[in-house]
Amino acid sequence: MLERIREGSQGPWAMLIIGLVVLSFVFAGIGSYLNSSGQTVAATVNGEDISLSELERAYQAQRSRMESQYGDSVTALFSDEGYLKQFRRSVLDDLINEKLVQQKAEEIGLRISDDQIRKTIVNMPEFQISGKFNNDRYLALLRQNGFQPSDFRDYLRTQLTREQLTRALGISDFALPGEAKQLYSMQAQTRDARYFIANAASFADNASVSDEEIQSYYDAHITAFDTEEEVNVAYVTLSVDDLKEDVTVTDDEIAKWYEENQDLYRKDEQRRVSHILIERGDDAAAAKAKAEALLKTINEGADFATVAKENSDDTFSAENGGDLDYITPGLMEDAFDKAVFALQNVGDVSDVVETEYGYHIITLTDIRPESLKTLDEVADDIRDNLQSDKATELFYDLQSRMAEVAFEVPDNLDEVAAIANQPIKETGLFARSKVPAEVDYPQVISDIFSPELIEEGVNSDVIELDDNNVMVVRVKTHEPQRTKSLDEVKGDILASLRDEKAQQAAQAWAEEQLAALAQGNTIDEVLAEKGISWKTAENVNRANSELPHKVVETLFTLAPSSEGAREVTLLGTGDVALVELTAVNSAPTVDEVTLADIQQRLGASYSQSLYDGYVSALRNEADIAINANQ
Repeated sequence: MLERIREGSQGPWAMLIIGLVVLSFVFAGIGSYLNSSGQTVAATVNGEDISLSELERAYQAQRSRMESQYGDSVTALFSDEGYLKQFRRSVLDDLINEKLVQQKAEEIGLRISDDQIRKTIVNMPEFQISGKFNNDRYLALLRQNGFQPSDFRDYLRTQLTREQLTRALGISDFALPGEAKQLYSMQAQTRDARYFIANAASFADNASVSDEEIQSYYDAHITAFDTEEEVNVAYVTLSVDDLKEDVTVTDDEIAKWYEENQDLYRKDEQRRVSHILIERGDDAAAAKAKAEALLKTINEGADFATVAKENSDDTFSAENGGDLDYITPGLMEDAFDKAVFALQNVGDVSDVVETEYGYHIITLTDIRPESLKTLDEVADDIRDNLQSDKATELFYDLQSRMAEVAFEVPDNLDEVAAIANQPIKETGLFARSKVPAEVDYPQVISDIFSPELIEEGVNSDVIELDDNNVMVVRVKTHEPQRTKSLDEVKGDILASLRDEKAQQAAQAWAEEQLAALAQGNTIDEVLAEKGISWKTAENVNRANSELPHKVVETLFTLAPSSEGAREVTLLGTGDVALVELTAVNSAPTVDEVTLADIQQRLGASYSQSLYDGYVSALRNEADIAINANQ
């Protein structure tokens, strides 16, 4: 076959086709590569770029924070392409705002000193162990996040400069003690009231509803009677954990694995060292000369820790006499690493060592020799690992066979269940808005509501829920979305209209009582005829949860009046209340601590509003170009 293809490719028609393809690349494909801008910019702010990589880092960081905080609920949101685009754009907007604030901070000359940066790093909990700064952790985290120490200092300087402007704006607005007192007096004020509640049900007897009204309501609220598409899903799952009981691990296998993988249980030699760093700066020769002079004084008997504290440019370790704690082979730069492990005895001092950071003098302060855990110490762990490996291998084999039979026998899950040795389960009917937890995975939801599974009635492919769990599903029953007929919902509409008319009747009756009270009449007898009586409430505050919410809300909208302050309000239950304000009780005397706290919170609110307005003004005046693809 390959020979025939080769021969055919030499014919005139084939050559013509190949020539046309080549031309198409010349004028289209290759041209597009040559003319492509290779755009790596997400946005440009006043001539400064925000790179796509910067946006991606910020996006991933924000997404990770949300997923760790909200779990699977937000993961489903991220499967929505529209939401994903909106979320990414909001992250870009935040980066643009930060860039604008940074530019303004630099424009007005805000600066951060080296000492401020050092103190900030030392006090960052991320770099601390047991509450104290740890240089190893600091360097390790920087490497993990792609930073060199100098790069991180520059990054931190930018962040702190931006924060300077933010704090400056924050302290430029404040709340006066009088404002705090006024807010407190309003928040802590209580009120006395009397009220009654008219039960709408007692007015329902006269609430007649005609067929025309029912039809009119149905027509006006037709979308409210739309049903959601529903499915009943049958499914089979397979888990690595389920297979662990089906595999065995022998002692010989454990011993063999231990012999072949002893390096995993070997702890490298650790050496504790201290160092003195002289940064290269603009004059490498002078820096090296200084390092050699310091080495000479140490060799002549000077205390290494004292020399480090007074001279080392690594200010973090210098505070501890140059101590870097324990290191293992390969942890530090090659030249530094080689020098450390060339030292023979505790107390030995190296020659001057050159690295990318500058010139080092290193002393060995302690040695922890190499160690190896015994087979007995690690046998249980090895057994678990081998059992997991065997179960995983079986898992992939069964998964492959499940995929084959799900495709070959598409109209049921019997064969799939037999291979997995798991039961076929069903969810019962559910809508997309109420997915049962057992099938609530983005890919599963996408498949079970797909036309292929619904219309063709076939099994899904094997769906990977995670590395250790898979599922095969099929739609057993499907109820399409539809609009319920009038006959189906007539009873509900009738009840709703009756309730509405009953509330309207109760409201009209309560308004009559309100008018009677306004004229100076008593209504006690009228209330008694309805089996209603006044209720009193004293010292009601705004957060009261014992009274109906609308009663409390209405009570605090009433203004004191010599003629009586009253109002009729509709309750969420469908009943009606008449509320009368009887007294306004002043807030108790506030202590200075509480008042200061209110003043601080009020000032913070003012400051945030000011900051938001300031950033908005910067955006309005800025030259911002956003990549159309973002």
